[in-house]
Amino acid sequence: MADLDRRAFLKAGALAGALALTGCAGSGMRPARGHVVVVGGGYGGATAAKYLRMWSARGVDVTLVERAPRFVSCPMSNLVIAGYRSMADITLDYDRLQHHWGVRVVHGEVLAIDTAARRLRLADGGELHYDRLVLSPGIDFLWQEVPGLDSATAQGSIPHAWKAGAQTVALRRQLEAMPDGGVFVLSIPRAPYRCPPGPYERACLVADYCKRHKPRAKVLVLDANDEIVSKKGLFAKAWAELYPGIIEYRPQSEVRDVHVATRTARLDFDEVRADVLNVIPPQRAADIAATSGLRLINQRWVEIDWLSMESSNTPGVHVLGDAIFPAPTMPKSGHVANQQAKLAAAAILRLLAGEQPDPAPLLMNTCYSFVDARSAIHVAAVFQYDPASRVLQPVAGAGGVSGARSELEGRIANGWAQNMWADMLS
Repeated sequence: MADLDRRAFLKAGALAGALALTGCAGSGMRPARGHVVVVGGGYGGATAAKYLRMWSARGVDVTLVERAPRFVSCPMSNLVIAGYRSMADITLDYDRLQHHWGVRVVHGEVLAIDTAARRLRLADGGELHYDRLVLSPGIDFLWQEVPGLDSATAQGSIPHAWKAGAQTVALRRQLEAMPDGGVFVLSIPRAPYRCPPGPYERACLVADYCKRHKPRAKVLVLDANDEIVSKKGLFAKAWAELYPGIIEYRPQSEVRDVHVATRTARLDFDEVRADVLNVIPPQRAADIAATSGLRLINQRWVEIDWLSMESSNTPGVHVLGDAIFPAPTMPKSGHVANQQAKLAAAAILRLLAGEQPDPAPLLMNTCYSFVDARSAIHVAAVFQYDPASRVLQPVAGAGGVSGARSELEGRIANGWAQNMWADMLS
């Protein structure tokens, strides 16, 4: 990091975030009361549920609706694909949220939201009423932009593994079955998408696996963007030094369609055949956000008020994480979703108590990426609310990237994951 010692930066950022986000706990504020429903139990939703209970001294009732019985982390899942972690390593339960914090956890799917009546309907026929709603539903894919993948059968054959779980395991098995001398093709969509450095990390870890186990194999990266969109210098250096002759990078190479039977990616002026084809499709806010009347930008991402994370056109509905239109340079990352959850929780408690949200919220982000089994790199930033633009803007000089990859960064990255999961779920 250019201007600050990394540990001092993290400490300062955490302190600043705590001061900005926990203003709701001030002694002059009336106690908050009400029922908040949170949809989505990932980095944003689980954090929001916990902190709403914790910061309200359990005065606010919280119901968390999540389809999956357990949380599976997308960050760290590339290590599973490469065989350096197991699915058990990135899978956690919601027990502490329920039994320690008193969050009611409902495992089900939300079919519809009546924002005027402040209620939502579940797939099992049940209904939930709320005073405030938090949506942290993640992403869905724009399958129409890759027509050959617009079926469950095709998606099973050509896994994206961009939602951790069964597809992570499927891609791992395909990599293991790939012949020595085979070609692993990774397709990256145009930004913005979930986790900007994630595909480049995946390329590194697949190449590291091939270097160890299939030394004649190749990794071909087809990037729809003009260049590497995150940690460009660090990734390019890692590829040149660690994986010469293994990774080939092609920018401005957008996959337009896929022939599933032959694992062929079709570009504007070329076709590429793969032994393993990993297409990460273009993305948008998840269906429940897109179909609930919330204002979208570019028909893809929810527009929000950055003081409260509240939908710009739907009072009482707060939206977090990958589903929103990002602030300048702000990535769609797990760390950002965690921080947005705290910003929203603080604002909701103030609003339930008849107060206004903090006028100067601040949050931070750190994204770690592994470049081999043990070494990692990072990028970090701090964002401060700017009244003129009414958006969280990056703070000049408060952040930066690793000086170089290292095993120390890898150990810190593992610690980051453990601490983040504890902050969300414990």
